[in-house]
Amino acid sequence: VREEIREAAATFHTLVAAASAEDLRRPSAGTRWTNRQLLFHMMFGYMIVRTLLPLFRMFARVPTPLSRAFARTLNATSRPFHWVNYLGSCVGALVFRGPRLGAQFDRTISAIERRLVRESDAGLASRMHFPVDWDPFFADTMSVLEVYHYGTEHFDSHSRQLTLTTG
Repeated sequence: VREEIREAAATFHTLVAAASAEDLRRPSAGTRWTNRQLLFHMMFGYMIVRTLLPLFRMFARVPTPLSRAFARTLNATSRPFHWVNYLGSCVGALVFRGPRLGAQFDRTISAIERRLVRESDAGLASRMHFPVDWDPFFADTMSVLEVYHYGTEHFDSHSRQLTLTTG
């Protein structure tokens, strides 16, 4: 997992460095975002991993029915979640651009890697229920290791939607 995260980071920096202003304004393929917004969203996937991990710790310890009920509650909010997810990337792309985008990506990846090296085998294997309607890469239950991997799955999927002419 660490190696795939590092490869994604290298790819991200290459894409951002090679993208022209025109590239960044161009619509992406298969989303409503521009390439700039989609690049932010690709980074945001890793930010979500970083945020999910403490929540995961809490729900991995509760009885399965409670974890399942929480996931069902989140699924019930999928429509507003998708709207916030879309708008959040639109706004995030205005705040994090150029060197600031790369620096935030690096801070996020560094935090994830620091946490990953401290994980035990038992910790990586712990599981909780997830809101499957929120993301196509969420499964009904996911382990901590799968949550770490989610960031790269999300990144790789969206990287194929970029319409950059460079990089």
